[in-house]
Amino acid sequence: MCTSRILRFWKKNRPLFLPLVTYSGIGVIIITNFYCSAKRKESTVPRLLIADGDEGWGKELGMFFMREGYEVECAREGSTALEVLRRDSIDVLLSEVDLEGVTGLQLLRQAQEISPRTLAVLMAGRGSLESAVEAIRLGAQDYFLKPVGVAEVAERIIHLMDMRHRAEEVQFLRRRLVREYDFREIIGKSRALREVLEMVKKVAPTQTTVLISGESGTGKELIARAIHVHSDRREKLFLPVNCGALPETLLESLLFGHMKGSFTGAFANQEGLFEKARGGTIFLDEIGEIPQHLQVKLLRALEAKEILPIGSTSPRRIDVRVLAATNRELLKEVEAKRFRDDLYFRLNIMEIHIPPLRDRPEDIPLLVEYLVQKHNPELKKNFKGAEGAVIRALMGLPWKGNVRELDNVIEHTMILADGEWITLKDLPASVLGGKEAAAPFAYSLKDAIRQFEKQHIMRVLDQVGQDRREAARLLEVSLSSLYRKIEEYGIP
Repeated sequence: MCTSRILRFWKKNRPLFLPLVTYSGIGVIIITNFYCSAKRKESTVPRLLIADGDEGWGKELGMFFMREGYEVECAREGSTALEVLRRDSIDVLLSEVDLEGVTGLQLLRQAQEISPRTLAVLMAGRGSLESAVEAIRLGAQDYFLKPVGVAEVAERIIHLMDMRHRAEEVQFLRRRLVREYDFREIIGKSRALREVLEMVKKVAPTQTTVLISGESGTGKELIARAIHVHSDRREKLFLPVNCGALPETLLESLLFGHMKGSFTGAFANQEGLFEKARGGTIFLDEIGEIPQHLQVKLLRALEAKEILPIGSTSPRRIDVRVLAATNRELLKEVEAKRFRDDLYFRLNIMEIHIPPLRDRPEDIPLLVEYLVQKHNPELKKNFKGAEGAVIRALMGLPWKGNVRELDNVIEHTMILADGEWITLKDLPASVLGGKEAAAPFAYSLKDAIRQFEKQHIMRVLDQVGQDRREAARLLEVSLSSLYRKIEEYGIP
């Protein structure tokens, strides 16, 4: 029977052919290897290498995996297994520690150099803690003590392959996200916005700390995410933190972590975000609100690449890129002694300023189109867009709340409007008239108080130029309480 006929017979009758595959069947092994090599060019079938001196046990395990769709290579000596690793692409190496000639640990070392992608599982007949520790140190994914059942080993190997498949899938999706993201959520065609995006493209591949400035609602977090997604850290975490929305103690613990018993309620050691990032990016929004004593710790994190958790005496090394954002003029805060000058200059290695929406009205038509399509599914609407008169009216407004305010207006309009196109009559009266629309009459005392509170907070914010800290002082509430009220009432 010629080789091609044997291969067709093997492919068609694999279950019937399995009992013939043994370690001693040299002719069959040659055919099997030839078949696997030929098939590997056109298939992604997982390949398993079993290196074990127990012929019966290895054959039983090999037959099981062949029925599962694997291609199996067999070796009774370490030197033979090493030749297979050098010759073929192996997904999983299952090796006995006490092999003749080249030992299992030596084989594992070689496998890490020849094929780092290969998963390794070791077994020992005279298992010891020392060999287990050494195997894991060398990169083995698992370790068994013989005797061990075929089902147990098979279950673990299948689990490892599934984990690797998922990890590779995540990496693929992340790479695809980078290709497809391409600033699609940053909408606009104005020259000012194009200049911002050019700066993002240049600074993203570096490790430089970036300060993103701009009024509230301009999209500072979107710019920070774009920098992260186009950086070498894209496959690691992106962790945003609003520094002005948290009390000082909670913010310090969140960023730097704490030790058990370091304060009331610290029932266990807790990692901070600087440690959890592990090679990723931290985005510190509203950096101008961070308290003075935390500014010192942040400066050390940036300069020395180490942090000190609350209650700890041992610094911890970190690997994280810091992006910061503010809607305040930090230089004025430095002059007023509310922000450290050394921290300011450390953060301001590269500044990206996002212009307000009123300075780039040519972006409004694209933004309206994007926002309409964004809200259609969630509101169960089917708007095609806005009429030209609506676009012209929106382009002539000051938009103190920037894109966030425009988003709120479009969503509000779409909830109440009907038809396929947004018309002038659909827009809120407060938008067209330039005056605040009268709130609907509230019979409930609780609702009436909420209406008054929202209007009062908005007036105070307008009077202080949207300075949250100054508004909180005038309102006689904490800064974190003010941020909660702003979020609760949807104040732009």
